[in-house]
Amino acid sequence: MKIAMVSEHASPLAVVGGTDAGGQNVHVAALASALARTGAQVTVHTRRDDPALARRVPLAPGVVVDHVAAGPAAPIPKDELPGYMGAFAADLARQWRRQRPDVVHAHFWMSGIAALAAARPLAIPVVQTFHALGVVKRRHQGDADTSPPRRLAEERSVIARADGIVATCSDERGELTRLGADPRRVQVVPCGVDLGSFQPDGPIKTRTPGRARLVVIGRLVERKGVGNVITAVAGLPGVELLIAGGPSVDHLEADPHAQRLRRMIDGLGVADRVHLLGRVERGDLPALLRSADAVVCAPWYEPFGMVPLEAMACGVPVVGTAVGGLLDSVVPGVTGLLVPPRSPAVLRDAIEWLLARPEELAAMGLAGARRARSTYGWDRVAAETLAVYRELAAAPVLAQVAL
Repeated sequence: MKIAMVSEHASPLAVVGGTDAGGQNVHVAALASALARTGAQVTVHTRRDDPALARRVPLAPGVVVDHVAAGPAAPIPKDELPGYMGAFAADLARQWRRQRPDVVHAHFWMSGIAALAAARPLAIPVVQTFHALGVVKRRHQGDADTSPPRRLAEERSVIARADGIVATCSDERGELTRLGADPRRVQVVPCGVDLGSFQPDGPIKTRTPGRARLVVIGRLVERKGVGNVITAVAGLPGVELLIAGGPSVDHLEADPHAQRLRRMIDGLGVADRVHLLGRVERGDLPALLRSADAVVCAPWYEPFGMVPLEAMACGVPVVGTAVGGLLDSVVPGVTGLLVPPRSPAVLRDAIEWLLARPEELAAMGLAGARRARSTYGWDRVAAETLAVYRELAAAPVLAQVAL
């Protein structure tokens, strides 16, 4: 099968941890590679943001990244990209007329706009994964939401026109149906985890004697709830918190999100036990995770959340917020604990309860590792995704064109 993936702002080659580089980049890279291991040929189309990038760059056996010229060959915040989707779509259409893929999988709403514009005249089926929904972002961020005003209407259009939708969790499927999606066209296929890298055995980052350790990994933007975790830890003497994310440690001082967290850390008087590590290379994340007594994931909302899977795969319990994908991945009382979002006091109590019970910690870690291995390996995720592709590719062309 020839598969075209469209990921307009999230290149699978990008360094994860920046403002617009996170789970989607990892997801696209890992899914494309896993699909290629089944024998598929995968091309990932992403926007060129650097003039030095070659047009086509191999990512893995069977996977090529195609850098599409759409707008300036420079980094542009994703909220400013909608105006360039016409040029993006035109380039895709030219390529697909020459070499038609069997299916197109668009990642994020702007990718859906470009993919549908290019694929619909050619009767190529389009699968859509949103990774985040504007209506959810607006609900939780209110006036702080920087999304373009057209996003909500455009997402509804993509929902109505896509041949199939892959949601990454049950909560997202519910949101999509409330936005008008036909439930029969929405399949839930979770994100995956690299079980070769993230596993219980392996190096462990050096521990601080006499202190329990919590780890947070992710972008430092406010909605990720890192500030709520810092507030919770302030009420837990003897507990240290390592926060990995954002720019490299050399550039943390200039980062506004890191500055906000630093002011909070200093104001709460916990600078001796709450540490901003900056960006940690993915190869170093397993050792960091394995060094934790628990990994805390406290977003206000979360389309899926890959860090909980990575923690579980390393045999570490997760204390998370009961939102989005965490409702599917974390089994309360079995692989970790879930608390309401934006509730530092409740989060503190849950962490304190768990750290006081080493047998519970150990049992949850083992259960999490089993769950990650049985449910979230990328090869399994790829097989489920491929089944969606095959069903759509076999559908009558006239039905596809009529949508």
